[in-house]
Amino acid sequence: MERMVAETAAAAREAGVALQCQECGAQLTFDRYRTTVCPYCACPSVIERPATADRPNPTFVLPFTVTRAHAEQAVRRWQSRLRLVRRSLGRATIEELKGVYVPAYLYSAVVSSRYSAQIGENYTVVETYTTRVNGKTVTRTRTRTRTEWRPLEGEHAAYATDLVVTASRGLPNDELERVEPFDLRALRRYGAPLVSGWLVEEPSLDLRACTALARQEAEQQEADRLRAFMPGDSFRDLRFAMSVRDEAIEPALVPVWVLAVRPRPQAPPMRVVVNGQTAALWGPERLSPIKIALWLLAATALVALVAWGLGR
Repeated sequence: MERMVAETAAAAREAGVALQCQECGAQLTFDRYRTTVCPYCACPSVIERPATADRPNPTFVLPFTVTRAHAEQAVRRWQSRLRLVRRSLGRATIEELKGVYVPAYLYSAVVSSRYSAQIGENYTVVETYTTRVNGKTVTRTRTRTRTEWRPLEGEHAAYATDLVVTASRGLPNDELERVEPFDLRALRRYGAPLVSGWLVEEPSLDLRACTALARQEAEQQEADRLRAFMPGDSFRDLRFAMSVRDEAIEPALVPVWVLAVRPRPQAPPMRVVVNGQTAALWGPERLSPIKIALWLLAATALVALVAWGLGR
C-alpha cells in the first residue's frame, strides 16, 4: 500500500498539482510554476504545497523593483546596439518579456586557504653599452627594470557571503551571475502575497547540485581575494587549497525579467536576462557571419570608391 501511495504521489507531481481558483472556482494545474492566473476571472493564485527535499519552500524573497516598462527600455537599448547579431534576437518582440521569480539558494561560509606563490620585487639597473653615431662608436647608459622572485606561503581566512546560485535548469548559473549582484539587504521573509500575480518557478536543481555551485563560486571569490592580497610588484604561480566550515544555504526567490527566443524549432533557445532589482542586462550577442561579410564587402567597396575618386 505504501508503495502504491508513493507511486501515486510521484505521478501527481509529474502530471502537475491541481488547485481551485479562490475567485471563481476553476480548477487550475501547476507543473514547473507555483503561481498562475485564472483565465476566467484573472485572479492570481499561489499554491502552498508541502516542502520536499528536492523542492523546498523558499525562506526568503527578493521583491521586484524594476518595472516592466523599465525592463523593456533596457532591452530596447540592448537591441539598438545589435548590428552584427542574429536577427532572431535583434527583432524579438518586447511583448514576450516575462517577469519570473527564479528559485535560488543564498550561501555563506567561513573559508580557509593554504596558499603558495612567487612574489616579484622590481628593481632597476644601469647598463653601459656602445653604439654607432655618425660613423663613430659612442658609449651610453640605459636603465632597465628587473624582477627578483621569492617564494611566499601562508594561510588566509575569510567569509564567503552574499553568494546567490540558481536552482533552475532553465536559467544556468553563469547567466544569472552575469546580471548580479543582487542587493540582499532588501530580502524579505517569503509570503504568498509577495509573489502573487508573478510567475514563480519551482526548483529543478537539487540541494547537492546547488551546494556544489555555491562552493565553486566561493572558491572563485577566494581566488580573487588572494590575488588582491598578494604583496610585491607582481606575482605568479598562485596555488591554494580551500576548505569550508559553518556553511549556511537557504532557498530563496530572486527577480528576473526574461526574453527568450528560439531561432528555429530545433535550435536551442537564446535569452536576454534583466535583473529585476537593478536592471542589469545580459544577452548573447552572437555575431552573424552573413552580416559580417556584408559589412566587410560594403567597407571594401567604399574604400575602393574613395580611392577611385581621389585617383581621377
